[in-house]
Amino acid sequence: MLTPDWPAPAHVRALCTTRSGGVSTGRYDSLNLGDHVGDQVQDVAANRARLAGTAAVRPVFLQQVHSTDVAVLDAQTPDGTVADGCTTTATGVACTIMVADCLPVLFTDAAGDRVAAVHAGWRGLASGALEQAFGHFGSGLPTMAWLGPCIGPKAFEVGAEVKAAFEAQSPAAAQCFAPSASPGKWMADLPALARQRLLAMGVDAVYGNDGSEPWCTFNNSSQFFSYRRDGVTGRFAALVWKG
Repeated sequence: MLTPDWPAPAHVRALCTTRSGGVSTGRYDSLNLGDHVGDQVQDVAANRARLAGTAAVRPVFLQQVHSTDVAVLDAQTPDGTVADGCTTTATGVACTIMVADCLPVLFTDAAGDRVAAVHAGWRGLASGALEQAFGHFGSGLPTMAWLGPCIGPKAFEVGAEVKAAFEAQSPAAAQCFAPSASPGKWMADLPALARQRLLAMGVDAVYGNDGSEPWCTFNNSSQFFSYRRDGVTGRFAALVWKG
């Protein structure tokens, strides 16, 4: 598992799983946390129990649908709540996002009063998923963010409509796209797009994924699940909570 390197308050805890350390087999080898991808139900349950035991907290697993909805978590929030972001001021529950190429983004304020996690694929980024989560934080305290592993800028080929969706909101987004070898296609830098959106929101303390190869899910098959690489595959997770 990866431990985010960011200056969060001491009582704010965070981690990001890899594909190692679980009981799933085959395409889901081994710490698959997704219960919607065809893996054995009992294996997913065992993997989720291992994660909860390691973190000593209850991860709340959302039903993610590429929306901008943000769920406010408490001790009673059930797994399967439909949202693509979550936030809490409570202890004992972890804001949890599952990914297999999309970008997981974790938030905390400087006092550690509130934490949040967001599923930020290109649709979520373009539609305002980060802004929706950030809106739950008060304006009095600085907020920081950590970007987890995602598909990298050398592997994420998109159509012109994706580039246009970002440029319609900010012309500067053009800097995050490079021409692909395929006609009419572009290589998108998802972490750079997220950093642009965060900076525009006033979040200039951003840590984690810088778009370099070690963070790329697609090109690190031994460490990360990748939907674009493998099709049928597992999900890893990034989570943040108040200890």
